[in-house]
Amino acid sequence: MDTKQHYRAGRHCVFILHAHLVFVTKYRGNVFGAEHLESLEGIFRNVCADFEAELEELNGEGDHVHLLVNYPPKVALSRLVNSLKGVSSRRLKLMHPELVKPAYQKNALWSPSYFAGSAGGAPISVVRQYIEQQARPH
Repeated sequence: MDTKQHYRAGRHCVFILHAHLVFVTKYRGNVFGAEHLESLEGIFRNVCADFEAELEELNGEGDHVHLLVNYPPKVALSRLVNSLKGVSSRRLKLMHPELVKPAYQKNALWSPSYFAGSAGGAPISVVRQYIEQQARPH
């Protein structure tokens, strides 16, 4: 495992922001195989590039996927998530027609909900201790 932090820089900031995202399929349907996950990885990488973000990890099972995304502070995470889910749903169904549901069912690939957690960096307790130990001006 690479323990070196890769800081990124913008015009006025230096940052390293990671989000752990989990997307679940509609009705928790077991629809993904290895070929679907491979296709999703390419789709997610392209969407992330549009947001100047990087998909660092992707894995999943038949009914959900986990993503580790490095993103800049100018990106609203909810907008990135909406784009990742929307674009992947449309493109994956074009690439894999077997994922298209009959007309009488809703043709959504993803559940409308998702999980997002901050990831990487020091644990909150370490950051809290560091801030508490800063010298106050006299």
